[in-house]
Amino acid sequence: MQTTSKLIKSFVEDRTGVIVLSQPDRLNCLSMQVWDAIGSELTDFESDTSLHSLCIRAEGKHFCTGANLVEVKSVQQNAADLNVFLRKGHEVLRRFERSRLITVAQVQGLCLAGGLELMMACDMVIAGESSKFGDQHGQFGLVPGWGGSQRLPRLVGLRRALDLFLSVRWITAAEAADWGLITKAVPDEDLKTEVEQLLSSFSTRSSRGLALMKLLAREGLDGGLDNGLEREIEEGTPVLMSEDVREGIAAFEARRSPMFKA
Repeated sequence: MQTTSKLIKSFVEDRTGVIVLSQPDRLNCLSMQVWDAIGSELTDFESDTSLHSLCIRAEGKHFCTGANLVEVKSVQQNAADLNVFLRKGHEVLRRFERSRLITVAQVQGLCLAGGLELMMACDMVIAGESSKFGDQHGQFGLVPGWGGSQRLPRLVGLRRALDLFLSVRWITAAEAADWGLITKAVPDEDLKTEVEQLLSSFSTRSSRGLALMKLLAREGLDGGLDNGLEREIEEGTPVLMSEDVREGIAAFEARRSPMFKA
């Protein structure tokens, strides 16, 4: 099983399904087409009973810096289209969390905004020590749209989540590991080997046992996550359709500081 497109690549390695974000020239940004492609590959991997795990990684210097801003602008003024855009990401990331496969993110370089949201939905995260993590939505008048407002506080606690949301600062891989945002930070040159060893350890274990441990742990923590995700869309949609967001995106593209009216 192997898939290659301009958006992602996928293949099976040992007993692991691998998805590779393959738009390094666009910093591996996420779009409806990318979400659809990831969801399709997840379906194929889940149907293969020989697989124990799923690894998501990326080509180039950086893991993922967020959403495709061209697409964000195209849906920003239509509530129905914007909701479809947001729900697509929710759908795929919830599937990651509910999948019988153990999901592992291999992170290098920048992991920001939507990339952070993708990473947080994975069961384990191994990152190179030079990686940086952050949520820069607030810098440009945006709000998290793919679960960040709900998952980040659950992973690192309210104070640290608000620190990242409000300060829009980036943290190091070492700090992310200390916070519990990622599983482990390793030397950059050892990243590939560390992830391969982790995935190999799953391949010798009971897939049923692994899946049940994941299910029970996540069910215990989920609580009101679905309600929280709904609130994120309901409250976030008007903000994402605002003039502030248009100005924020324009400022980002022009590499200048935004000038908000409010």
